[in-house]
Amino acid sequence: MSTNILPSHASVVVIGGGVMGCSTLYHLAKSGVTDAILIERNQLTSGTTWHSAAQVRALRSTQNLTNLIRYSVDLYSKLEEETGQATGWINKGSLSIATTEERLIHIKRQESLAHMFGVEAKSVSKEEALELWPLMNADDVLGAVWSPDDGRVSPSDLCAALGKGAKMHGAKIFEETGVTGILTKNNKVVGVETDKGLVRCDAIALCTGLWSKKAASMAGVEIPIWPCEHFYMLTKPIDGIIGNMPTLSDHDSHLYIRDDSGGLLVGCFEPMGKAIDPASIGENFAFQLLQEDWDHFEPMMMNALHRLPALETAEVTSLVNGPESFTPDGSFLLGEAAETRGMFLGCGMNSVGVATGGGAGMALAHCIIHGHTPVDLHEADPKRYPDCFSSAAALAERVPEVLGTHYEITFPGRQWSTARHLRKTPLHDTWLSEKAHFGQFYGFERPLYFGKTQEPELTFGQPEWFEQVKSEVMYCHEKAAIFDQSTFGKIEVTGKNACAFLNRVCANQMDRLPGRAIYSAILNLRGGIESDLTAIRIAEDHYRLFVGTTAIKRDMAWLKRHLMDGEDVALTDSTEDYAVLGLMGPQSARIIAEVGAPELNNLKYFEAGPAHIDGAHVRAMRLSYVGEAGWEITCKAENASKVYDALYAQGARPAGIFAQSSMRIEKQFLAYGHDLDTDISPLEAGLGFAVAWDKEFIGREALLKRREEPLISQMVTVILDDKEAVPLGNEPVCLNGRIIGKTTSATFGYRINKPVALAYIDPAQMYGLDDFSVEIDIAGKHFAGKSTISAAYDPKGERMRVRVANAAK
Repeated sequence: MSTNILPSHASVVVIGGGVMGCSTLYHLAKSGVTDAILIERNQLTSGTTWHSAAQVRALRSTQNLTNLIRYSVDLYSKLEEETGQATGWINKGSLSIATTEERLIHIKRQESLAHMFGVEAKSVSKEEALELWPLMNADDVLGAVWSPDDGRVSPSDLCAALGKGAKMHGAKIFEETGVTGILTKNNKVVGVETDKGLVRCDAIALCTGLWSKKAASMAGVEIPIWPCEHFYMLTKPIDGIIGNMPTLSDHDSHLYIRDDSGGLLVGCFEPMGKAIDPASIGENFAFQLLQEDWDHFEPMMMNALHRLPALETAEVTSLVNGPESFTPDGSFLLGEAAETRGMFLGCGMNSVGVATGGGAGMALAHCIIHGHTPVDLHEADPKRYPDCFSSAAALAERVPEVLGTHYEITFPGRQWSTARHLRKTPLHDTWLSEKAHFGQFYGFERPLYFGKTQEPELTFGQPEWFEQVKSEVMYCHEKAAIFDQSTFGKIEVTGKNACAFLNRVCANQMDRLPGRAIYSAILNLRGGIESDLTAIRIAEDHYRLFVGTTAIKRDMAWLKRHLMDGEDVALTDSTEDYAVLGLMGPQSARIIAEVGAPELNNLKYFEAGPAHIDGAHVRAMRLSYVGEAGWEITCKAENASKVYDALYAQGARPAGIFAQSSMRIEKQFLAYGHDLDTDISPLEAGLGFAVAWDKEFIGREALLKRREEPLISQMVTVILDDKEAVPLGNEPVCLNGRIIGKTTSATFGYRINKPVALAYIDPAQMYGLDDFSVEIDIAGKHFAGKSTISAAYDPKGERMRVRVANAAK
């Protein structure tokens, strides 16, 4: 029974009594935060948790996300023993079938990923699949993958067990208690107002599902969450269903199927979902469902009839239609908000709340207590979104597509088709005239490649844009190309303490003479890389930082939170004030002289200076991120067309992100979110050259300790022998049949004419060798290649660590 009298103070107030809120409270209490409380305006699970189909599938796109669900599985199987409350955990596995060749490749890639992440999975034949699911029509099945560790749980029982466990450790739960306001002071949470009184607190865990957008706004926080309708059908008992069966995943038909009380549960993630305005749902939507919509479900029903002939005579009991919350990229929110200290978000679960909830609640509790998640979870960082995605219009357009991507094949190069053109670079109209094919990055439209505007047919084989990207790479290699880097985040750091501040938060030596460019990592206290940047020191009291496109909100928050009281430092986001054009290639020196800026040819690497191009003031950095000589040229946004036209007139031509990525991978330049994250230190990444060991900086003590210990992984380049291989990244690297690492970025290297990947491998397997033979597992097929600590392409024959690319994701 819930406690009735609210305390005047709690260290942490958890808002929301679904699986995420209950799990967070449980883990807070178990970790010693025994005065934590949970507030629920109705009853536990009454929002969306109670009607969840509650599938628990372990495999996710990264090791850390997968481990969250593996933690959930372990927790759900043990909670009953701890609390005496059953969770309804049923471990019967899952069977993923493929009815197309591309789907077969997809599930085999997942199988390889599972092996790398320590999840049991194996390919099975059509006949073996039929033994596991005899009610299935398998006429069109080409193959399947069996995952025996997957299962399902009873969501209401699970929350009851978590709540009971939390209270056993001292936490309290208050049902029928509505939140009416959130109090903040100096951009920090200080209290929660409810219809039963005020609770002062140090932190809030917001776990209010589809209502989180409105709730967060009480604390001045904007989050991009919007609900969609989610459907599953239930039948009466059917002959042939005895006991519990595995979950059948027929993703080509957009279906998941399992037994339910002797009948069938048939759910779907249709190609385009139905968004619903949360205002129409209301705030007292307790244990309720939306209206059935058989017209919308009919195409999925037809797919189900094909897969399950027994449905033709089955008696349907209901079509469950429950709202669930989605985000613009299909990943949930977990961590502290950028705008308000102490406001921690655990919401927008994208229909994986029950599966992820155990581990995600643990991670959120850890973040609240320790100030960081237990492992890198940048995919879930709430600070990864631009403000433009907080609009209702953009969300209502995007989330139906997000729902549909749950069961899409994850083809490389796939781009969103909805909520586009939210942000444009200064040269957007120019790129349209150059027939750019665009991708969306942090809301910006950026050219992927040029010359073909029609949508390509996606594949796991050689992509349709292969030859176009090749021409852009080779033009840069032989002449000169222009890369639009205007979306990179830009931060002006000014004030008399600017140098001391940056020297404290950056690992490299930032006290350089004005006119110098500096590459540095920003480290956390554990020595992991929070971000990386390139800086120009413009004056004694003025630096300009260039950070990754998607990193601007995260990096601004990090820098602001590390300012000390009384420090004379101002931080200004100038991202949209400036355009940045990369001029790269052997003819760049001639071009820069002919456009009226010959003085830039006098700059040495990592020097920066002012000039004028066609009368427009520019500031250029002499560095390269593609392995060809050149500059990054910064100018006012309104002057971008003038500068571009001048460069174009002298023979430079545009190149897109795909060309840039190919070239930076050949040069072993690393990209945050792919090759770098908060778990990786500069030592594993080969970035020790950018650490000033003789000064104090955040993370130095941990990094010194890591330096004294053997490396557990090391960045290498893998060059494959077979030109037809198509590595994508996130594949196992094998030696003598054993997995020794994984790829992080991969491409075709046009300058070396071979596929190339960056990878982290176990250095103990290298035996001190710089080069040795390995294999990359691509969808179960092993491709031989050479691993080397050097770059695949280096015109000087040495590893030239000029810059690590702040590549947009």
